Amino acid sequence: RSCSFTGFSTVQSRKLAKSLSRSSVRSRMSLKPPKAYNSLQKGALIWDPKPLQVKKIFEALKKGLNEYLEAHQAELDYLAGRHKDTKRNSRLAFYYDLDKQIRSVERYIRKLEFHISKVEELYEAYCIQCRLRDGATNMKQAFSLSPSTKASRESLVELYKNVQECTEDMCFIEGALEVHLGEFHVKMKGLVGFARLCPGDQYEVFVRLGRQKWRLKGKIETDDSQTWDEEEKIFIPNLHEKFEIKVTELRGLATILVGVVTCDSINFFTTKPQAIIVDITELGTIKLRLEVLW
Repeated sequence: RSCSFTGFSTVQSRKLAKSLSRSSVRSRMSLKPPKAYNSLQKGALIWDPKPLQVKKIFEALKKGLNEYLEAHQAELDYLAGRHKDTKRNSRLAFYYDLDKQIRSVERYIRKLEFHISKVEELYEAYCIQCRLRDGATNMKQAFSLSPSTKASRESLVELYKNVQECTEDMCFIEGALEVHLGEFHVKMKGLVGFARLCPGDQYEVFVRLGRQKWRLKGKIETDDSQTWDEEEKIFIPNLHEKFEIKVTELRGLATILVGVVTCDSINFFTTKPQAIIVDITELGTIKLRLEVLW
């Protein structure tokens, strides 16, 4: 059956190659990320696209953005109702204050709608490049199984270039999409360990997300309360990386590893603060409590 592809003419294969190259994302769209994120993009540029992971993040992101949109639309409807009642009662100052709030919410809704449309546009372009890459890969495999001729070798070279270009475009779109993921505000809520935590114990918590790091130290006080040198950190979400959390106990100059865990960020794309309780030890005798606000 592989021989049946030998009848696919060189002209047709070259037409396919040209159509693939013309569909390059960078030739049709301006997706350059803001300068503020350049350092993150360099670290996140992985020449191995992960369509399934991108799909999960896209669906979670779109759901979260729609939640924000619905919440602000409900707020706008509420303010519009009060605005109408106030107009009838002729309370002028309060009326203008409500009018100002309504305009502010309307502007934010327009920004959200634009944000959603931009994310959808990027993901649509990503899916197109993914399908083109799959098609070119299948064609390349088919030609590699056919008898080697000058025409088939030329077609293989063209198809290889197209696979590379589609791969680059997918990575480029991943970087552009990452800029639209917002921020995670992570708050330290303390350790939970029952009998494992004693007054005077000192711990260090190290949180990493890609190239972003957060190191903080805490102490168990005599009244069982906890004091930490930092309480909040902002992380920029990453398409490919998970949160890595490492907890160590400080005993003088020595450090004892308590545990290392990873935590996926897909569930954090929501309007409500997410309370996270992570088992640091295998038996769950020490847990870490965090709060994440997107």
